[in-house]
Amino acid sequence: MESGDAQTPPVSAPATPGTPGGPLFTSLRVDSLSYDRKSMPHRKCLPLDATSWGPPNISLTRKVGAEFVGTFILIFAATAGPIVNQKYTNSETLIGNAACAGLAVMIIILSTGHISGAHLNPSLTIAFAAFRHFPWAHVPAYIVAQVSASICASFALKGVFHPFMSGGVTVPSVSTGQAFALEFIITFNLLFVVTAVATDTRAVGELAGIAVGATVLLNILVAGPSSGGSMNPVRTLGPAVAAGTYTKIWIYVLAPTLGALVGAGVYTLVKLDMVEGEVPRSARSFRR
Repeated sequence: MESGDAQTPPVSAPATPGTPGGPLFTSLRVDSLSYDRKSMPHRKCLPLDATSWGPPNISLTRKVGAEFVGTFILIFAATAGPIVNQKYTNSETLIGNAACAGLAVMIIILSTGHISGAHLNPSLTIAFAAFRHFPWAHVPAYIVAQVSASICASFALKGVFHPFMSGGVTVPSVSTGQAFALEFIITFNLLFVVTAVATDTRAVGELAGIAVGATVLLNILVAGPSSGGSMNPVRTLGPAVAAGTYTKIWIYVLAPTLGALVGAGVYTLVKLDMVEGEVPRSARSFRR
């Protein structure tokens, strides 16, 4: 073979660096749709300052905007189901109401999770901040976006379906203790699943939207007739403001927040440790 025909080794494109994840892991985690997993660098520890969280070049304003839109869609869909059910005499049924909320959560996570994390719930935001999966510096902005989006969505529904807004208000049909217990337990279930898919590299990862949406649907099937199946302070607050109905609203603020903290904490305790040399999977949402 002549020297001019000598083969030259192929040149591969440089790997794209990964995006920092949370401080609880010894390796970085990235969006599986945008980065090469094999190129992820490894560190022994991660900084805890707010600027190190989530993907680069996403401003807090953009995140808060996505959180507002996502929460608006969720509250509009989850509240419209019961309102339509009231207006058209059980046309939706309990399964329809549960599907409205579960499907809304699923599509929002899949569409905006890579931008804001798709929290949609102040209880989730607080729980993730408490366990260092989310920066405390961003918590006030997220909660303001969630509350304002809920109120806007609720008044939009009031304008469309007046005078049937009361159908979308979550009011317990059982005793105070039973309603509190139900909201605590179903929010525990929700945050247990959310913490799994958002923080554990061996959980479902890319299927987070389906897993969380199915959990919301299941919880409403269980608790909907009794407590309304809120799991989310803004799911109750916005419709309550629009309808002027504040019956036992403290249950829907306190019980989901406590349930979220316990649910996230329990999964953190039972989560398996990373094995040396194990390649982590990606987290698609929540940790932004």
